[in-house]
Amino acid sequence: MSEKTIPYKIYLSENEIPDKWYNVRADMKNKPAPLLDPGTGKPMTAEQLGVVFCEELVQQELNDTDAYIDIPQEIRDFYKMYRPAPLVRAYCLEKALGTPAKIYYKFEGNNISGSHKLNSAIAQAYYAKKQGLKGVTTETGAGQWGTALSMACAYLGLDCKVFMVKVSYEQKPFRREVMRTYGADVTPSPSMTTEVGRRILEAHPGTTGSLGCAISEAVEVATSNPGYRYVLGSVLNQVLLHQSVIGLEAKAALDKYGVKPDVIIGCAGGGSNLGGLISPFMGEKLRGEKDYQFIAVEPASCPSFTRGKFAYDFCDTGMICPLAKMYTLGSGFIPSANHAGGLRFHGMSPTLSQLYHDGLMEARAVEQTAVFAAAEQFARVEGILPAPESSHAIRVAIDEAIKCKETGEEKTILFGLTGTGYFDMVAYQKFNDHEMSDYIPTDEDLEQGFKGLPVVPGQE
Repeated sequence: MSEKTIPYKIYLSENEIPDKWYNVRADMKNKPAPLLDPGTGKPMTAEQLGVVFCEELVQQELNDTDAYIDIPQEIRDFYKMYRPAPLVRAYCLEKALGTPAKIYYKFEGNNISGSHKLNSAIAQAYYAKKQGLKGVTTETGAGQWGTALSMACAYLGLDCKVFMVKVSYEQKPFRREVMRTYGADVTPSPSMTTEVGRRILEAHPGTTGSLGCAISEAVEVATSNPGYRYVLGSVLNQVLLHQSVIGLEAKAALDKYGVKPDVIIGCAGGGSNLGGLISPFMGEKLRGEKDYQFIAVEPASCPSFTRGKFAYDFCDTGMICPLAKMYTLGSGFIPSANHAGGLRFHGMSPTLSQLYHDGLMEARAVEQTAVFAAAEQFARVEGILPAPESSHAIRVAIDEAIKCKETGEEKTILFGLTGTGYFDMVAYQKFNDHEMSDYIPTDEDLEQGFKGLPVVPGQE
């Protein structure tokens, strides 16, 4: 089909919203390692996980066999408020770069949360409501997940308690106020309201916090209050499952025009956006049907893929959560207070970690000044102000397009634009005022985190 017939924005119809989530683990030869009980070192049972998570979500978490899982009609009806999301051909960016590459991005910012997070938030809130719970607790980094969950809980009449990483709580007051507008209780983490928060503050006075700290506090509150469960915005297999709507829609839109991407790029913090975008394409690769180059992009300040260890570790700083085998910097790693936003988690999704360990995808770490340079270049030609997280993917997409210009290759590039950056203007101000610096942890810094890795039989 002639390139001129491909519109700037490719929309699916409402009837083409996926009616099933895709579970990439069903096609993985090497399954993600099971979550372990930190006390016994044995795989967690559904009953044990059910103390922390909603029952239906536990079943999704443990499902390694079903490739497709039905999306309840109530969730599909909610999706219709903002889905299907557009797939955009970045003609203006291509022209500005002078590249022969064809660049597409899947835009997930067309909802109140300004990000892809709502795809899983409504699913997790739905299952909590179905179970008859009073409310849920969670953590949030940059605030997109907390905002999304706040909206989902308000829609379904659930109480929502959010622990927001302290540095983001202070940097992004408007994101905090959106959560409060939707009825959520928002607490900067670490806080004095929980036992684990007090313990972290005693050990690290003045800390700016981390997602690991916030997770610990949220889990403590969920497990100590009847009628509550904890929900997580990334990392877990269930979240990647819900986010597969991103990749399923992107693939359906590309298939309409006979377009096959050569390179698929996503930002990587815990893995929800990246996993959701690449899952159906990765499935084709795993089944030997097609081949793609997958690139995970992470901040150089929190390089879990590129400099982390593939090992069992706690998902939280307070060491009260199950152990997950993943690429990690150690649960005690506290990232610098930079503007990488929601990409500051110390570990990576066990599913994505296994795929990376098996050589099915690659990873790159980029510095924040280069990320914001790419963000502004993109905003000026494409008309969308991107979130800092998304801008990591933009940075590498631009780099790949420039390589095509240098080599003359006509590759097709697809990347995930996870959301908008209108609540991130403090970061843009720092960049424009030339006050933004790059921080890269030293080997000695990382070693401190590695020293805290738990002792697990059979793990080096």
